[in-house]
Amino acid sequence: MSEVILQSALDEGVLTLTLDRQTRLNALSTDLLAGLLTALDEGVAAGARAVLITGAGRAFCSGADLAGDGGVTADLGDTLTAYYHPLFDRIAALDIPVVSAVNGPAVGAGVALALAADIVVMARSAYLQLGFVNIGLVPDAGATWLIAKSAGRAKALEMALLGEQMTAQQAQDAGLVARVVDDSFLLPDALAIARKLAAGPTIAIGLIRKQVAAALNQTLAETMEQEAGNQTRAGRTADFLEGVTAFVQKRPPIFRGQ
Repeated sequence: MSEVILQSALDEGVLTLTLDRQTRLNALSTDLLAGLLTALDEGVAAGARAVLITGAGRAFCSGADLAGDGGVTADLGDTLTAYYHPLFDRIAALDIPVVSAVNGPAVGAGVALALAADIVVMARSAYLQLGFVNIGLVPDAGATWLIAKSAGRAKALEMALLGEQMTAQQAQDAGLVARVVDDSFLLPDALAIARKLAAGPTIAIGLIRKQVAAALNQTLAETMEQEAGNQTRAGRTADFLEGVTAFVQKRPPIFRGQ
């Protein structure tokens, strides 16, 4: 029987993916990366309307498994292209929102996996560490873009060049994570956020996440043009009709993701 390295569960529209290589602090092996990609596709096909990513045990993700049985090749760039990029591209292309619950250290590519989510919730005792420079490597898996776009050039260079640990509070202050909570509240709070998103107007939420990502590289005019197109599409959904009807009737809306 093969070892379980990823837990996947779909409940109330939330696909919860739990990295479970605890003896390796949930380091990313090629098998785990492929498993995450498959689980995402299967969850979406099964009707998931939100994704929650977290880690089992005391770590979120310690980055690429370079010292263990991670399956990396001698050409690390080839490994990134074959295994990392398909997963991170898939996360970015999803039409449903992603929440990450950072329960412990997120290091190296684990930082990228945490920050690839739309809403990042971080346990107070957890930390981020872009530690590539400490072993003679460069940031990868999109970490350079994610950090520079969120926190700016100075913070991205500080994290990448010094390779130091960043506390949860420092990460929030830098604009990298949305919320910091006491450790005992991490999963309940992150799950509550994921469930709220799963119960929301799915089409509009999917458009919002891509609209914000596109705005990071567009002019104001280009962004407004995209907003207008997305608003046309959102305005034709059943969820928009339900939202307006519920507002008029003074009741909570019941969105069905249509």
